[in-house]
Formats: sequence, structure tokens, C-alpha cells
Amino acid sequence: MNEALQLIKRGSVEVLVEKDLLAKLARSQKSGKPLRIKAGFDPTAPDLHLGHTVVLNKLRQFQELGHTAVFLIGDFTGMIGDPTGKNATRRPLSREEVAANARTYQEQIFKVLDPARTEIVFNSQWMDKMTAADLVGLAARHTVARMLERDDFQQRYLEGQPIAIHEFLYPLVQGYDSVALKADVELGGTDQKFNLLVGRQLQEAYGQEPQVVLTLPLLEVSTASTRCRSRSATTSASPSRRRKCSAS
Repeated sequence: MNEALQLIKRGSVEVLVEKDLLAKLARSQKSGKPLRIKAGFDPTAPDLHLGHTVVLNKLRQFQELGHTAVFLIGDFTGMIGDPTGKNATRRPLSREEVAANARTYQEQIFKVLDPARTEIVFNSQWMDKMTAADLVGLAARHTVARMLERDDFQQRYLEGQPIAIHEFLYPLVQGYDSVALKADVELGGTDQKFNLLVGRQLQEAYGQEPQVVLTLPLLEVSTASTRCRSRSATTSASPSRRRKCSAS
């Protein structure tokens, strides 16, 4: 068990909460039921970039330990636009743009992941069915004060920059994905920590065992003139469409 834990922690930044992960691993080993390891990717560009491979490689490690990788394509959240690290409201993508980008993601992930231990899901499967009343009920499980604890929201608020209401919905929808999938563990970059913890909180609110949050470092991609972190790198993970890194 300790060997598995050390493999999982290798290259990770934080495991929240480690004792919960140990308990889940022990239960899985005893029951023979694999854990569900979730990682979400919004199809906001035509390709997965090199920074995504950090998360994909960690998913692969969990697969090698016998667990199931749940590769979530955020076709619904992609239309909201992740406000993480942004100092202005992001332009929401159309359903057509998101669908076109999602197709290439499905082609690329099996360069790293084992298809036999991978589930591909889209969060529109449950979010498209959610009524206005359901969405209000979801929003009622979080507070504006908690949202403003996020560094990017707090900075924009203090600077008088507008924050659109739909941007507050993004962490809630991402968190609700964990409820819908009954995720045991969720992976993400360090910049996603707030959103991942919202998932843990919402699972408790909906009567589920909270997921373990595992954060991974943001990969810095450098060229002669540019350096950018993995969440903003546009360098493609697909060699045939590899592009120069540019900061956003």
C-alpha cells in the first residue's frame, strides 16, 4: 500500500487528504473494485497541449495500479469558460466550437492512456438535463464569500473589474461533475485547487464520500522568446499540429 502511495505522490504537489487516499486504496485492494480517478479537460482549443500530459501520465499511473481513469470532456463547462487565472471575463465558446475541439481530444488521449481502463464522458450528459430549479439548488450549496476567496476573483473584485455571474457557476459545475461521476480522486493543476476542493465539498453536501484532491505542477513550456505555464500553453500534444507556445 505504501509503495502505491509513494508512486501516486511522486511528482505531485499536494494530496488532500492523504489519509483518505490511503483508506480508499485499502478498500479498493480488499474489495477488488477499482477507484474512479477523474480528470477534466475543457475543449477550448483544437488540441491537448503538452501541459495536459502531466495529468495524463498521472492517470496512467493510477491505471497501472488497477484503477479506472475517467476522462471528462467539459463540453458544457467549455461553453462557460474557466475563469481561473483570468483578469477579465472569458468569451464563452459555442457548442459547435466545443464539439469540434472535443473530437481531437478523443483521438489524442490514447497516446498515453490504456483504452481498456478508460471511460470518456461529457458533462453535457447531466448538465443538459439540469433544470433551472436544479441549478438554483446547486448554487445554494456555495456562498459568494467562498467564491471571493479565490485569488483571481478577489483581485478582480478589489480592482473593480467585472465578474459575470456565469463565472461563479464554473467551479460549481466542475464540482458537480464529481458528484455525477462519484469520483474517488480528482487530478488537476495547482491552479485548479479551488475548483477541485469545491468538488470535494459538493460531494459531502450530496451525501457522498468526498473525493481526494491531487494537484500537479504546471508545466513551463519555453521557447527562445516565450515562456508560459501549462494552462495557457498552446503547444500541441499532437506532433502533427505542434505550434509555438504563446501566453494568453
